[in-house]
Amino acid sequence: MNPNANAATTEAMLTIARQILPEITGWTAPTGPQMIVDAAALEVAGQQVAEAQLPRVAGVIVSAFGDPGRAALAARLACPVIGIGAASARAAAGRLFAVATTTPGLAGPIDALMTPVGGYLGCYLSSDDPLALMAHPGRLDAALTQAILRAADDGAEVVIIGGGPLGAAAERLSAISPVPLISPIRAACAEMRDSL
Repeated sequence: MNPNANAATTEAMLTIARQILPEITGWTAPTGPQMIVDAAALEVAGQQVAEAQLPRVAGVIVSAFGDPGRAALAARLACPVIGIGAASARAAAGRLFAVATTTPGLAGPIDALMTPVGGYLGCYLSSDDPLALMAHPGRLDAALTQAILRAADDGAEVVIIGGGPLGAAAERLSAISPVPLISPIRAACAEMRDSL
């Protein structure tokens, strides 16, 4: 489930997810922002996810980093419902870790999701407009690389690239990062595969 109202982003996330779950299908939020960039948009997205009428499925992955609506959806479905944010935190557990992302307006919800997991060092943010960065992959990669480097300098052993729409950037940067990266989409898909 892509809580961002952007079908192209859904397809990009599915391209990554199908490497682990070949039969996965997508859902895109019918309304709302093209990219969730603040807590208010995250809340609206959560309502859409919680109320979504889905076909019968074996499991659901909520593919926005704040896991909007995941708990409410899980309460009404009889299948696993995994959020990419919590899945990536579980994948990082046991190590010093940080989140690198482009959305300063989501730092609070990200910290709230990550802090309960031991070893969380914080959220490392780019300073440029997130929507502008998404339109320019080279600038996006450079901004995320700077955030990764700051996190590594502060002791992060692993860095989560925080956001479903940032999935393609996580793929591109994994080979050049000074520390291992966690792709939230991959983390959630691996968890789902293991739960089915």
